[in-house]
Amino acid sequence: MATKRELEGQLAVVVGFEDPQAALEQYPTPPALAAHVIHLADLHDDIEGRTVLDLGAGTGMLTLGAALRGPARVIAVELDGGPLATAVENRRRVGTRTPIHWLQADATQLPLSIPEPVTVVMNPPFGAQDGQAGADRGFLSTVASVASVSYSVHNAGSKEFIEAFAADNGGEVTHAFSAAFAVDNQFEHHDEERREIDTEVYRIEWDN
Repeated sequence: MATKRELEGQLAVVVGFEDPQAALEQYPTPPALAAHVIHLADLHDDIEGRTVLDLGAGTGMLTLGAALRGPARVIAVELDGGPLATAVENRRRVGTRTPIHWLQADATQLPLSIPEPVTVVMNPPFGAQDGQAGADRGFLSTVASVASVSYSVHNAGSKEFIEAFAADNGGEVTHAFSAAFAVDNQFEHHDEERREIDTEVYRIEWDN
């Protein structure tokens, strides 16, 4: 098994958003953060031989990280067709042969049922844009309906909400840690070349 650092290096070739949409909060997951999340999931035996579902897959960073750790298959769900096409190209760059199913769909209204136990990995919208407050709630609702375990990235200060949501929907937070999320200047409202925002990553076990 590749080390976390080696996984980060493999993911460094993943191309980000060509035309990011602020309303969809399309920020690429940094390779270091993706490698950390996937490595943690692998240490808990939540990837190898399992079905992994990436909700809001973007250009495929978490999808491809999971694919490099021996799952039975990965299902990547992304609403925007542009990033999904980039994700397909990124698969060629990364070179994984794991079966990956690319699905253009709304992750909050998942158009498929998955009979086997599912591990969800996701970096959902944080709800930081005007009118988008609570945007990650819809993603979590999908997770609660399909996952046996999930790993998700959220804005700092989400602990109370995440724990309450999990408890109300048959889940339990087992692990949580803080992580820096580097954001490049890609929208008009950004006034710095790059800044780091504080995020939190949660591992939740569900009753499914």
